[in-house]
Amino acid sequence: MIRAVVFDVGECLVDETREYGTWADWLGVPRHTFATMLGAVIAQGRDYRDVFQEFRPGFDLYEQREARAAAGDPERFGEADLYPDVRPSLAQLRADGLWLGIAGNQTVRAGRILRELFTHDVDLIGTSDDWGASKPEPAFFHRVAEAVPFGNSEILYVGDRVDNDLRPAATAGMESALIRRGPWGTIQWRTEEAEKLPTFRIETLAELPYLIREFNEQER
Repeated sequence: MIRAVVFDVGECLVDETREYGTWADWLGVPRHTFATMLGAVIAQGRDYRDVFQEFRPGFDLYEQREARAAAGDPERFGEADLYPDVRPSLAQLRADGLWLGIAGNQTVRAGRILRELFTHDVDLIGTSDDWGASKPEPAFFHRVAEAVPFGNSEILYVGDRVDNDLRPAATAGMESALIRRGPWGTIQWRTEEAEKLPTFRIETLAELPYLIREFNEQER
């Protein structure tokens, strides 16, 4: 049975459209050009950080994050950047008695923002910077498993990427859900892995409570 649900952050809970736009502005390129290049990089199966190299070879994302912060333009997201299905879906899953967590490849700064946004909504907030391990590394999912008070097979990991979310979650013995939104979820949606690997394929988080209840009834 599924007893815990752990969510990725970007394009699962948080719409990153505005943040990608600010990076385009920082690089001095049109936002639609940056978005197009990002889509091309994803479709080619490359690391998303390659998009920055296309516009500025040698670009160090960590250093530039710090430079932006020093310039008064740090990474930021808030309530307005959450997808509209997030709050009601979390509330319903909590009402159904599920243990909830948020864990993704995020900075310490983003972790602080998440803790402010979800103070009373979830049982865990973990980031790659907190844990010193990033998806899709097995160590990241090991940290998830350590934090969740249930067995790996009782954990559902929800994300928008086959490569970073579904594949390593399955390797860790967890159930998984692929949500179709954002560039990765849209581009990877019709791949063979995206169709066969996840426990659930969803268009919105609002589908999860029903799907989990149905899954658990079948497992009884």
